[in-house]
Amino acid sequence: MNSSRQLRRSATMSHTAFLLLLFVTLLQGFTLTAQRPAEGKPGTGTRRFRRSYSEYMEQNGGTPMDTIIAVNDYQGLFAVEGVSVREGDIAVSRHSEKSCFARSCLWSKSVDGHVYIAYTLSPLYSEEDKMKIKQGMELIERKTCVRYVPRTHQRDHLDIQPRSGCWSYVGANGGRQVLSLQTPECIGSAVVAHELMHALGFLHEQSRADRDNYVTILWSNIWKDRTRNFAKFKTNNMDMPYDYKSIMHFGKYAYSEDGNPTIVQKQNWNGKLGQSFGPSELDILKINKLYQCK
Repeated sequence: MNSSRQLRRSATMSHTAFLLLLFVTLLQGFTLTAQRPAEGKPGTGTRRFRRSYSEYMEQNGGTPMDTIIAVNDYQGLFAVEGVSVREGDIAVSRHSEKSCFARSCLWSKSVDGHVYIAYTLSPLYSEEDKMKIKQGMELIERKTCVRYVPRTHQRDHLDIQPRSGCWSYVGANGGRQVLSLQTPECIGSAVVAHELMHALGFLHEQSRADRDNYVTILWSNIWKDRTRNFAKFKTNNMDMPYDYKSIMHFGKYAYSEDGNPTIVQKQNWNGKLGQSFGPSELDILKINKLYQCK
C-alpha cells in the first residue's frame, strides 16, 4: 500500500513539474513563426506571422502526436527496459524489429469474425483513468471488428501500464505485450487510440514510402537529433490513399527546433495534418481492410 502511494505521489510530482515547465515556457514568450509561401509552396514566401504555441493549439487543435512528443521528450524517453524507442513512441526490441516493425503482425481473428484483443489495466490507474482508456478503445471498436476484452486466460494480451511516457510496440508480438500510458498525460482518448493503432500494426502515416508525393519534410527546421523520427519505411499501404487527417500523422510542427513547420502538405502549405478527435474515416477503413472486417 505504501509503495502504491509513493508511486502515485511520484507521478503527481512529475506531472506538476511538466506543467510548470510548460507554463514558464509560455510566459517567456515562446512563439511559433511560420512562413506563408507564395502559391502554397514551402520556403518561397516572405510574409511572416507570429502566434503563440497556445494560440496555435487552441485554434487548430493539437494532434495526439503533439501530446506524445511533449510527454516523451520531457521524460527524455529514448529507450525503455533495454529496447529502443523510434519515431517518438514506437518500442522496438530485437524480436519485434525482425518480425513486426514496418510490417504487420496481426492479432488472431475469431470464427465469429471479430478480433478479440485481451488486455489488463494496471491497478495503479484510478477509476477515471480506466474510463478514459476504455473510451479510447471504443474509438477503435466503433465501425471495426476489433473488440477489447478484459483478459481471463489469453496468452497474447496487452498489459497497459502507467510507465514513463506514451509508447507501444507495433502489431502483435506474442505473449504479454506492454503498452505504456503515463497518467494523466497519456490517457486522453485520442492518444490512447493512437497507441492502440500501433499495437494493431500501424506505423505513422508520414512513414509511408510514398510520403514524398504528398508532404514535404523541412529538414532544416527539425531538431538535429530528431531527424531519425522522420524516416520512411517499406510498409504495406494496402492500396489506400495518403491520409492527411490520420490520427497516426505527425502534426506540422513535430520536433520543430525553431518554431517553424517541419512537415507540410505538398499542395497546401497551411493545410492541417493529423487530428485530435480520434481515428479518421481512412484509419477505420485501413483497420477493416487489414483485419478483413465485414
